[in-house]
Amino acid sequence: DVINSRSQGFLALFSGDTGEIKSEVREQINDKVAEWREEGKAEIVPGVLFIDEVHMLDIECFSFLNRALESDMAPILIMATNRGITKIRGTNQQSPHGIPIDLLDRLLIITTKPYELDEIKQILKIRCEEEDVEISDDALNVLTKIGKETSLRYSIQLITLSSIISRNRKAREVTVDDIKRVYEVFLDEARSSDNLREYEQYFMFNDLTSEQQGTNSAMET
Repeated sequence: DVINSRSQGFLALFSGDTGEIKSEVREQINDKVAEWREEGKAEIVPGVLFIDEVHMLDIECFSFLNRALESDMAPILIMATNRGITKIRGTNQQSPHGIPIDLLDRLLIITTKPYELDEIKQILKIRCEEEDVEISDDALNVLTKIGKETSLRYSIQLITLSSIISRNRKAREVTVDDIKRVYEVFLDEARSSDNLREYEQYFMFNDLTSEQQGTNSAMET
């Protein structure tokens, strides 16, 4: 498509600027590819399109995806979300995962479950190896417990921070004290929320009413 849409031809692939591919050029290419496929000269290998946080798409994006999936050259579509029953963006309707029912009916849903303690430990160990961080067994166990009680993402972020602390004191590996130090300085979501409620009177603005705050506390309980 890039070659046929630019006057530079084949050199356009290396220019970095693809420009706009006109619909006429796209149709010509699709016709030619379809012709080669009929003649056995070409084989269509669908790609993979991964959309994370799919609930952030609005109704127009979902309509486009619904039509695009009907194409012969449509890629394999994988979508991920962590939402339950929520509103579809751009509408007042609620739907499972924030996805319209007509599109949801065409999907195969794979359920997930929370990581077990051993799985969290293995993930953190792999992450330490990727970041070239030497960590003691006791520190890894503490980090695993933090990941179980808070979130895996938070415990992964503590790896880099604790590594910086250990390098500053010229240590060869991250210890439990390093993990405790960064855990005290950098709060997770739950402790940050508690901190906001405790010191809310010191903030300049607070949009939550007393009734909403009571509702949030009841939900957390």
